[in-house]
Amino acid sequence: MTKNNEKQLGRNRRTRSRVLNSGSKERPRLSVFRSAKHICAQLINDDKQETLLSVSDSNLETDKLSHKPIVKAFEVGKILALKAKDKKIVKVIFDRGRYLYHGRIKALADGARAGGLKF
Repeated sequence: MTKNNEKQLGRNRRTRSRVLNSGSKERPRLSVFRSAKHICAQLINDDKQETLLSVSDSNLETDKLSHKPIVKAFEVGKILALKAKDKKIVKVIFDRGRYLYHGRIKALADGARAGGLKF
């Protein structure tokens, strides 16, 4: 295992130990996945083991979005918050997984907060 993989694994274990199985219907878990090109987020109810809703930048209309990844992540967070409001979800638990809280992950969280979600 390389040094970077060991660091990622340690961050993942540390984060998961705090938030694993903590999502409920009233306060679901906001899980984030980041790839090299895309970012997606989903609200998960761990009690019933179901995904309440999900949003990805690959599913959105790309002509309205900027081509900058941080702007896309911010918009994904805003759209997720608007869809969550429609389902009457206001509070969530943020699960960043193995990713450091900066760049696109932070932009997605800021977008969700701007849309009205509280963590």
